[in-house]
Amino acid sequence: MQEIIIDEEFKVLLPALDAETFRLLEESVLQHGCRDPLVLWNGILIDGYNRYMICSHHDIPYRTVNMEFDSREEVLIWIISNQVSRRNLTPIQLSHFRGLHYNAEKKIQGTYDRTSQEIKKSQNGYFQSGSTSGRLAEQYNVSKNTIMRNSSLAEAITSIGEASPEAKRKILHGEVQISNSKLEALSRASKDEIETVAAEIEEGTFEGRKPRNAPLTETDDASESILPEIRKLNSIISDFACSFNSMFRQMSGGGSAEVKTVLRSYIDQLEDLYKNM
Repeated sequence: MQEIIIDEEFKVLLPALDAETFRLLEESVLQHGCRDPLVLWNGILIDGYNRYMICSHHDIPYRTVNMEFDSREEVLIWIISNQVSRRNLTPIQLSHFRGLHYNAEKKIQGTYDRTSQEIKKSQNGYFQSGSTSGRLAEQYNVSKNTIMRNSSLAEAITSIGEASPEAKRKILHGEVQISNSKLEALSRASKDEIETVAAEIEEGTFEGRKPRNAPLTETDDASESILPEIRKLNSIISDFACSFNSMFRQMSGGGSAEVKTVLRSYIDQLEDLYKNM
């Protein structure tokens, strides 16, 4: 049986199942065997982590299939596309995936600021000419600004993971309360500050403070004094957006126009609220 390599960077992109879902999967594998093959790249597991854990624990045979990619970035994009299409992700996980996707594509293209003028074919599809942030914004049904903010968030989480893989895991599993704006600010922090925050998260002493070396923006300043009711509204809207995106991807195209009309009405109400403040 082929040796399986567990890569920590890829592993954290394969979220662990909740206890009940894992139990049901384990019962299915025990009863029917591992019906779906584990997916590998150069011997590294990139899909099927939960099945691999179950099979290893119970000494159950499994099949593998190998995929070819030109770079780790292409593997990241493939994993992200798989996870986003099949799972109900939390807002922080979805933001992280969008940011990673953007950063990976820009690294493959070799630039962070210029529009790519080539069409590069890969196993993930084509990198077409045009704004990367614009294409991903359309793909994920968010704004280009959201993609750019998610890019900073993903950079911060990656830096935290380099200092402490456990801190990164806690962030992505929602075991520590840290806002997107604070993570975005951390992308501009020093290495010492990142290491301090990572240690605090790992030890459970992190209190969500702002990094010392990051410039204070108007949004950051407002978020520090924001009312509890507004915090609750922000959480509701974030959860709604995540759930709506997941639901919309599973719908047939026939009702998309009607759904967009309803969503537009909600946006108009929020805009009216903003104008009246």
